[in-house]
Amino acid sequence: MRSPTVLRNHLPAIGVHYINDLSGEARLEESTLIRHAASGDAAAWESLMLAHQEAVFRFAYLLLGDPDDAEDIAQESFLRAWKYLKRVDPARPLKPWLLSITANLASNRRRSAGRYFAALMRAFRDEPTSTRIEDKSAQNLESAELWNAVQKLNAADQRIIYLRYFLDLSVNETAQALQVAEGTVKSKLSRALDKLRTVIQKDFPVLTEGREV
Repeated sequence: MRSPTVLRNHLPAIGVHYINDLSGEARLEESTLIRHAASGDAAAWESLMLAHQEAVFRFAYLLLGDPDDAEDIAQESFLRAWKYLKRVDPARPLKPWLLSITANLASNRRRSAGRYFAALMRAFRDEPTSTRIEDKSAQNLESAELWNAVQKLNAADQRIIYLRYFLDLSVNETAQALQVAEGTVKSKLSRALDKLRTVIQKDFPVLTEGREV
């Protein structure tokens, strides 16, 4: 089974990509790639897939907790995206739209599991990233406990936390992925983090020791 880490190690950096056209190798921005792909250019579409498959796979994995299921959903997401690519505005980022497709496809197969990212800890603790290396066992315990705490939230709250903090999307990108207004993202995220604080204080005291949550 392919893990998110293994998949990530085989992906190019997201940004500008190269495809071959009649004039040779051309340096194309994402908006140009989208226009080419929407016109049937398979090479352009492959470049877009390579650029975004990590984020799509990671999001599906967070929602489903199984790498095989996540890979299936990722593949289906790109198939659906290819089918409807002509509806996309090339001037807008592609990733939020792809993630919205992924969320919809994964919603019926979602199971409890996933992974932890330190950004979420900073979000509800409101403290900077720790640069200390000691006491890794305690950090690993916190990671596991935080993940378990997030899993106690409802599906909608988990989804917005995954997008905003686990995948590090901006508020605007999160809004596009969820197809809601930015103000709605901010209010829903605030409520989700409040619920998470309550869960942590009640059921996961190890995360609050020596800190204010």
